[in-house]
Amino acid sequence: MDMTVKVKKLNEQAVLPQRATQGAAGADLYACLDAPLTIAPGQLVKIPTGIAIELPDSHTAAFLFARSGLGVKHGITLSNGVGVVDSDYRGEICVGLCNVSDTPYTVQPQERVAQMVILPVVGANFIEVETLSDTQRGTGGFGSTGRN
Repeated sequence: MDMTVKVKKLNEQAVLPQRATQGAAGADLYACLDAPLTIAPGQLVKIPTGIAIELPDSHTAAFLFARSGLGVKHGITLSNGVGVVDSDYRGEICVGLCNVSDTPYTVQPQERVAQMVILPVVGANFIEVETLSDTQRGTGGFGSTGRN
């Protein structure tokens, strides 16, 4: 099932998001840069994409994930783990990148820097209670169900 997502170019150089193959879950996002940008080891940068989007309703959001090739081969990951673009946001989508390697990496203009996946979102109403139901796991936290 495909949905329509409206995309507005905020910069003439911007490239619209594209899925590399029909089976790709995410659409590639492209760096909208005038010149190459080098990310030093340990450095955080914000890469503009030159686009804004309009999602169809409040039951969807866009989630930004690292591109596996950049992460595995070069240590370039998203600085916030996963980026979240809310359904009511109309500003430019920017990608926070960090270099966790020990080698500088240069992002080229129009390079694919992240992937965007549109996912359903369930709204929640939060209420305070005195107790929660019991489960087999209970309050066991990190590593409580096995060795790791």
